Amino acid sequence: MEVVPAWVPAVGFTLLPHAGGFLGSNITKREIPTWYQTLLKPSWCPPNWVFAPVWGTLYTSIGYGSYLVWKELGGFNEKSVVPLGLYAGNLALNWAWTPIFFGAHKMGWGLVTLLLTAGTAAATTASWYNINKTAAYLMVPYLAWLSLASALNYRIWKDNCNKK
Repeated sequence: MEVVPAWVPAVGFTLLPHAGGFLGSNITKREIPTWYQTLLKPSWCPPNWVFAPVWGTLYTSIGYGSYLVWKELGGFNEKSVVPLGLYAGNLALNWAWTPIFFGAHKMGWGLVTLLLTAGTAAATTASWYNINKTAAYLMVPYLAWLSLASALNYRIWKDNCNKK
């Protein structure tokens, strides 16, 4: 029986969050020069070029954190159901935001999705803390960015509520 090298799960878990980001980037790239460019945005909105490197860094960070939790708990088992289940739910919500906000132009539903994403990220962080503190700390920049993203989504929604 062939044994999987130790680095394979580390790389797999670290890269997994990027899958949704990569798929969502096709929608984003199409919508930024057309729809998104026409929206009113607050003065503190980061420039467009900031988002890809920030999300890339955050996805790497939370992905590696999930690997640390998985490894600490001995893989997928009864002990890992809640901490990795919360994380999986968080990723699903995170990945859903782009098609909702950029694809469907549903700014209000995008905000709801972001708030749920932030809530599941906070729950994930709390569940990871007693398992692996480093993994929990790797979630902190993500939580901070989700706060900024939520405030930005709210402001864009409020400032453009009459726009189709």
